[in-house]
Amino acid sequence: MSDDIDVSEMGPVDYLVVEFPQVGMRGEGLPLLIDLVDRGIIRILDLLFITRQADGSVVGVDISDIDRDGRLDLDVFKGASSGLLGDDDINEAGSALEPGCSAGVLVYENLWAAPFASALRRNGARVVASGRIPLNDVIDALEAAEARA
Repeated sequence: MSDDIDVSEMGPVDYLVVEFPQVGMRGEGLPLLIDLVDRGIIRILDLLFITRQADGSVVGVDISDIDRDGRLDLDVFKGASSGLLGDDDINEAGSALEPGCSAGVLVYENLWAAPFASALRRNGARVVASGRIPLNDVIDALEAAEARA
């Protein structure tokens, strides 16, 4: 990682593995990702693209024009590699894909939470559990609560 990052001041770090459709990818999410970075909400630590081959192997993909409109969409992310992701991580991410599909693997720091997380650490607190609730589970729970009301 960059020498200018003070690890003790970092926010929580998350990852996403996003499988793309085999056809019709338009890159609509890229400007939104750039906006999150520009507004200081997240810091991209790693961004790479992979494909799961028909034989199950996982290979890296060099994509510079993801929506094929002639503009270099991903050039802004060039060099987004902290070294956090190893071959085992990449293979695990690839195992979640259907054969023949591609994905983006994104590791990012939640900058918005960094001051809060730093304050907790300075006071001896530590995170003992963390997680993410899938959107469909949230929808189901809200619908069930509404039905009970």
